[in-house]
Amino acid sequence: MPTHSTNYYNTLIEIAEDCPLDFGQVPPAGKRSVAERQFELIRKEPYTLTSDDVIFQIFADKNELLPEEYEDAQFRFFSKGQACLRTSPLAKRYGFGIHFNPEGRIALYGAETADYLKLLNDPVMNKVKAMRSSKKKD
Repeated sequence: MPTHSTNYYNTLIEIAEDCPLDFGQVPPAGKRSVAERQFELIRKEPYTLTSDDVIFQIFADKNELLPEEYEDAQFRFFSKGQACLRTSPLAKRYGFGIHFNPEGRIALYGAETADYLKLLNDPVMNKVKAMRSSKKKD
C-alpha cells in the first residue's frame, strides 16, 4: 500500500494572499484548536519535526491514540493523501511562514521578521503560497 507524505524540502510556505495579518500572531490559547496545537508543536522545537510528524501528532491526540498504536495508525493515516501545511491556519490566518529546511524539518517565522523576509527573497528557496481562506473574486 503506497504512503503519501506532506513534507516539503528547502521550501517556504508563504502566508496566504488573503491572510488578514502581515505579522505573526500567536493563536488564542486554551481552545486546543488545530492552530494552537500546530503552533505549540513547531515552536517548542524548531527544525525538529517534519510536517508529517505534526499532522499525525494532531490526529493521534484528537483520536486519543496510545504511543503503541502509532506505527499502525501512521501507516493507515498516510495510506491516503492528507492536507499539507499549505492549509495550516498558521499561514492562512495567523501570519506565519512555515520553513522546511533541506531535511524537511520545520520552523515558523512571523511575516514581519527579518528571517521571513530573508527566506522570501532567497533565490534558491522554493516558495509556495498557503491556501487562500476564501475563493478569489474576479
